[in-house]
Amino acid sequence: MLILAQSLTSCAIKPYVVDQTAAVLSTQSHAPEDDLSLAREASAFYLKFSESVLREAPQHPQLAETVAAGFTQYAYAFVAFEADKLEAQDAKAAQKMRLRAARLYARARMHAMNALELASPGFAKTLALADSTHPLRLNASQVGLAYWAAASWGGMISLSKDDPDQVADLPQVVRLAHLAWQTNPDFGDGALASLMGTLEAARPDGSRQQAAMFFDQAMKVSRAQSAGPWVARAESLALLDQDKEAFERLLRQALEISAKHKNLQNEVMRERAEWLLDMMDDLF
Repeated sequence: MLILAQSLTSCAIKPYVVDQTAAVLSTQSHAPEDDLSLAREASAFYLKFSESVLREAPQHPQLAETVAAGFTQYAYAFVAFEADKLEAQDAKAAQKMRLRAARLYARARMHAMNALELASPGFAKTLALADSTHPLRLNASQVGLAYWAAASWGGMISLSKDDPDQVADLPQVVRLAHLAWQTNPDFGDGALASLMGTLEAARPDGSRQQAAMFFDQAMKVSRAQSAGPWVARAESLALLDQDKEAFERLLRQALEISAKHKNLQNEVMRERAEWLLDMMDDLF
């Protein structure tokens, strides 16, 4: 890996080697891992290396999806969440971490959107038009790219609520997620439906009933093996409704799921659920 990393700085690297490396890296996001500390320590090099390969092979959509997913998950689990936990002790340091998380989200969005643009020139411009006379379509292989583009974009906006230009992009995020949902509503074992619920709840004119339906779908599709939809519903609906009983019930269900089905995503959700439960007196 180190030799390949050094080689990528040279123009002499052969396209075949780049393509083979890209193919290997694009499968690594599926490797099982439930140790958060180990994942954190390994992620920085892995992300930088994968990004370097992607620059040499921008036409590799699977690697673009893996890189976008990696930056989004790193920003959420290891930067934005740490900022939330730090807020009470050091608000200034927490804000710096949020700015870093926003930059990482922006990086993830860039890689995913670049891949979508390469596949469909004019994609970003058409997405911004919101014009029914210029319809967009995704094929099944592009759903992952659209999901991670929308998730990272939404994360960036959530950390930039004081920036009107960023917040103004929320309708594009919703349209992009909806395009993915129309193509494959069960993507990510409910992750996409959960994102739809979060975005619906976040929209100024969003429907709480529709958001609840998306979360119901996410929970059903996940087959109670992913804690994410339960945590997302607790934060997006129960907390905003100040429904303390539902909030606690959802988070405790998330803890049960993460204990039964150990993986990196569930470990992240377990930590967040425990932190939210500890914060209940401040949140309600």
